[in-house]
Amino acid sequence: MTILVTGSTGTIGSQVLSHLQGGDVEVRALTRAPEKAQIPTGMIPVRGDLADVDSMRAALKGVSTLFLLAPNVADELTQTMLALTVAREAGVKGIVYLSVFKGETYADVPHFAGKHTVERMIDDLGLPATVLRPAYFIQNDLRQKEPLLTYGAYGAPIGAKGVSMVDIRDIGEAAAIELARRERAPAPLGRETYALVGPDSLTGEAIAAIWSEALGRAIRYGGDDLGLLEQRFKTMLPSWHALDLRLMFGRYQRDGAVATAADIAHLTALLGRAPRSYRDFARDAAAQWARG
Repeated sequence: MTILVTGSTGTIGSQVLSHLQGGDVEVRALTRAPEKAQIPTGMIPVRGDLADVDSMRAALKGVSTLFLLAPNVADELTQTMLALTVAREAGVKGIVYLSVFKGETYADVPHFAGKHTVERMIDDLGLPATVLRPAYFIQNDLRQKEPLLTYGAYGAPIGAKGVSMVDIRDIGEAAAIELARRERAPAPLGRETYALVGPDSLTGEAIAAIWSEALGRAIRYGGDDLGLLEQRFKTMLPSWHALDLRLMFGRYQRDGAVATAADIAHLTALLGRAPRSYRDFARDAAAQWARG
């Protein structure tokens, strides 16, 4: 009984490992540099890269359940499809795939459309998989620390339609629950899908109000300028990635990404509790920042 976690040293992969820690199954953590990887005690670092098919074949030997998280790279779709092919050839009995919320709707956003194509592959081949569809990560807004504290502004241009942002800890926990369920099952289980969302429909103005409360000072919403957003991203990311993210925020502004009551109830049943709220995240972040 062995679970392989890809993306193991990243934001979500590290959360998955944390929630798997202390379980009764062997966990391998895929990483390009096992000698440097910081992973929980008792877990096994394994060399591999989704872009290297031979390394994936080696890493998947003896693995029964796979957590598949592909990096946001230009060939993400190819890497993910090939990883699924190798997992199928290896006889993996269970897969938990990290997709995206609204992937089937945002056809002009490259990384959304790519993840939806992977879901189509899973369906077409009848792979034994749980598909997790996370909304925008709440913790992405830790990057708003400087504009919030220095300029009194919330700078992510998410618009006025609403986005049901999700806490990354809920993503990690949901993934770990499904990995363990599939790993312990005596036979492959059927397809399952969860929207990983928060309990609130958040707009730019609503988030600014939450930060005003959390920080005890007036915070304004910085507005909907997508061109400025792309230019800012280009200082940190390749130009293709900056445009991809601009397109995502444009769809947030135009259509929103709001969870249904059924989405929230389904996730609540999986977690055994309500998903975490943005307000609690903001209060915790503000308290941490105050402590320096």
